[in-house]
Amino acid sequence: MNVTRLVNHVHKGTELRIVRRGASILAVVAVALGGAWLGIVLGAHIQTPVGPADIGMSLRPSMSGETVVDVRPLGTLGFDTHNSPLRLDLTFDGVHPEVAQQILDNPRWADRLPQAIETDLQDGLRRLVIQSVAFAVLGAALAGLVVFRGLRKAAWAGLTGLLAVALIAGLSAATFNAKSISEPRYTGLLTGVPSLIGDAESIVTRFSEYRGQLAKLVTNVSQLYQAGSTLPLFKPDPDTIRVLHVSDIHLNPVAWNIIRSLRGQFKINLIIDTGDISDHGTKAENKFMEEIGDLRVPYVFVRGNHDSKTTERAVARQKNAIVLNGTSATVAGLRIYGIGDPRFTPDKATEPISNEKLAEIGATHASRVVPPEWPRPPSTSAPDRIPADIVAVHDPTMGRPFSGKVALILSGHVHDRSTELLPTGTRLMIQGSTGGAGLRGLEHEEPTPFMASVLYFRKSDGRLQAWDDITLGGLGQQSVQIERHLETDPARTINPESPASSPPTGAGGRTPTPSTLAG
Repeated sequence: MNVTRLVNHVHKGTELRIVRRGASILAVVAVALGGAWLGIVLGAHIQTPVGPADIGMSLRPSMSGETVVDVRPLGTLGFDTHNSPLRLDLTFDGVHPEVAQQILDNPRWADRLPQAIETDLQDGLRRLVIQSVAFAVLGAALAGLVVFRGLRKAAWAGLTGLLAVALIAGLSAATFNAKSISEPRYTGLLTGVPSLIGDAESIVTRFSEYRGQLAKLVTNVSQLYQAGSTLPLFKPDPDTIRVLHVSDIHLNPVAWNIIRSLRGQFKINLIIDTGDISDHGTKAENKFMEEIGDLRVPYVFVRGNHDSKTTERAVARQKNAIVLNGTSATVAGLRIYGIGDPRFTPDKATEPISNEKLAEIGATHASRVVPPEWPRPPSTSAPDRIPADIVAVHDPTMGRPFSGKVALILSGHVHDRSTELLPTGTRLMIQGSTGGAGLRGLEHEEPTPFMASVLYFRKSDGRLQAWDDITLGGLGQQSVQIERHLETDPARTINPESPASSPPTGAGGRTPTPSTLAG
């Protein structure tokens, strides 16, 4: 009987030691994995030069293995490159203008650039892996030392961390999918309801071609600053009012990046958007308008033919937005009269409005507007007219009737920039598409460029002094151009009617600007 008890006691002691040993091993493994995870989060980050850019590379734990390339302002590209609990992130951290300029000046650089980028990326990945392993092992060992307060278990935790990293690396290599590079997930520019995409196959094909032109995109910032040195002399005084004119964003998130950049670089006082911020005017698109609230400057908006009343209300809800529709407002010292487009093109159930009818609607509104310098009507029975420095409309067809009633008319709609000095002294400015005409801009042979203009106004009389036309090449192109124009006679008289002797508008009255900058 005593022997039996002794045997049972030995068995229980053995089982207890096994349980304790198992629990100890599990504790070491858990602490090691936690420390390795923390080490990767804190230390698996490097910055490496890739061509003219500094690329940030980082690893982080993830439920599914993937590689994400942040190519803002275009958006992000996701690739299912591997199946392991690690995600690789690549981001643009900066551009070296001097290197970018060398690439622009030397055509041979462009031929060597893809190979140079591949080599730089491989070197960066090698450094990232080595640094990640070091931080993972160090994190696991330190966690073991803190938890178990012993060098032996800390060493075992470090070894466990090394084995875990080796296992993950092996799993990543074994499941690497080279074909994933041709099957990316787009977030940003190409995100949208399938009905908005158009010919999806052609867009995806073209976008795949553009991936090889990443080196060209990173030179845009350098070109933007290089172009500044060639501008005609105009030095705004501290009281100058700077207005950013945008139009036809067409639900393209790239436009917000451009607008935010220009707002900061040019110290913009207010933004005027002449419509078509949306594409279909649906309630689902309203969230896109929330970006307006983050711009931190007044945002004057008139509805375009792709904007519904729902869109208009979504814009109006933004704290810095001023929506004009047959109304006027004084913003940053400028008196602005705006009209929303009476059409809503996506609604095919309504009868189209002809250009003649648009001109009639414009003329009705124009009868209410006068230049600020005009005297008030002497007759007390006549209603007071609305003084305006600027009239904002979407379609220039509605804007032309304001000729002789205001110094400046801003419009959009045609996706092609131009400016025209009318015989009455009124200047008509038509903006291109700040959103590159949205998704449809990729369906043409040449991508539609992104356009915006910075207008400089004299505070004393609200008259235009000069303007900078800024054009960024469409997706996949590297062109950036700034054209400065000076108003030859800012204080000119605005005549209510065209003089009979005035010559027809031609080359002397029209300032051409390029609509395509592929060359």
